[in-house]
This record gives sequence, C-alpha cells and structure tokens, in this order.
Amino acid sequence: MKFISWNVNGLRAVMTKGFEEIFNTLDADIFCLQETKLQEGQIDFAPEGYHCYWNYADKKGYSGTAIFAKTEPLSVTFGMGIDEHDHEGRLITLEYEDFYFITVYVPNSQDGLKRLDYRMKWEEDFLCYINTLQEKKPVVYCGDLNVAHKEIDLKNPKTNRKNAGFTDEEREKFSCVLQVGYIDTFRHFYPDLEGAYSWWSYRFHAREKNAGWRIDYFVTSGVLRDRLKSAKIHSDIFGSDHCPVELVIE
Repeated sequence: MKFISWNVNGLRAVMTKGFEEIFNTLDADIFCLQETKLQEGQIDFAPEGYHCYWNYADKKGYSGTAIFAKTEPLSVTFGMGIDEHDHEGRLITLEYEDFYFITVYVPNSQDGLKRLDYRMKWEEDFLCYINTLQEKKPVVYCGDLNVAHKEIDLKNPKTNRKNAGFTDEEREKFSCVLQVGYIDTFRHFYPDLEGAYSWWSYRFHAREKNAGWRIDYFVTSGVLRDRLKSAKIHSDIFGSDHCPVELVIE
C-alpha cells in the first residue's frame, strides 16, 4: 500500500498549481492533506475511486485535514474525543481490519512560544490516543507534526534552538513517542541522510538554498517494522511551502 501526506497550506490555492495532476500521478492508496483551510462546500474535489473524509476547523480559513482512501474503512473518527482539541479540524482516524490510519496536523507553538503549553497538552493526549488504539491493532499516522526531531532534520539547528518546532520540549515529546516503540519511518530507511527536508520558509529563497526543516512524517507502530518497504520525500513537487511525503507498506 502506498500512502501520501501533504500539508498543502490552503487547498484552494494549490488547486491552481496543478494539484489534481499531482494527486493522480502519485496514485496513492491513501492520500492525506493538512492545512486545507476550508469549510464544507468551499471546494468541489471528489476524486473518482476514492472515499473522501474532511475535518474542518470552526474558525474559517484555518487548519483542517482531509483523507482520500481507495478502500472504504470500517469506521471513521474525527478528532480525539477531547473537546479542548477537537475544534480545529486537526485529526481524522480511519479504522481498517488490520490497522488504524491517522492523519494529523499538530498545533504550532507559534511565535514567542505562546502556544507551547497547549502544544504539550496536545502531545500528551495524542500519545494516549494512539496508545489506546494500538492496544487493539497497529497504528500508522502521518502529517505535519510541526517538529524537527534532531539537528539533522533542519538546516540551521543552532539558530533555531528556542524557536517553535525545534524547542527542547517539542523534540522531547517526539522522542517519547519513539521510546515507547513507534517508528519514524523516514529515519528507519535513512538514519544519517542530511539535507532531507519537507518544509521551507517562503522567505530568503529558502527552498532554492534547501534551507529547510523535516517536519512532515509517517510514524508506525513497531510491530509493522518488517512490513515497511520504502519512504520518500517528494522535494521536487511544488505548490505549497511543504512537499508531499510517502510511505509504502507491504
């Protein structure tokens, strides 16, 4: 099975930049989006052969996620079931016979880290959420996790040490996920690869210089390790300040 995840930073905007052709060319079994920035009825995109699921933020033009799946799931859940977290359209869970599949758009800690405390609470509750699911069957989750885990995961670690996405607190929360047995699938295949990024600032010609961050991930339960076949960052695909990331599982 081939999975794709992409933070499109506004689906309506990326539709004018060849999104449908990219979607068709990548031909994923499950294709996930984050930061759709939509409300229901604001776009007419229902690709043939896919079941479509949308989670919208209460706030207009903000956040939002979507999943397009070739195989209909047994069930679909929107959010974590925690009111504090479930008004920004950040989470969709599909249940299949053999696994759970989740797309997630993790809250940004924002300038001045003004949302860091909330982010920490989100991280704790999300880990509890996926652990509860994992008690029943393996979990695959993907999306913009808004953290570069190690220094290898961004171009300028020293100057970003206390900035949102590379604080010690955020990095430690992702370390906790891996310590309990989940797999950062890209690093599973490429533990030492430098210069592999999925997001670049629109400022300072960052993408031309490949001065980026790897903040988009596929993470799986450890029990799926032997079924992981390949991982890829599609840095040649434009249209957003992020690029799509890919995972293939047997």
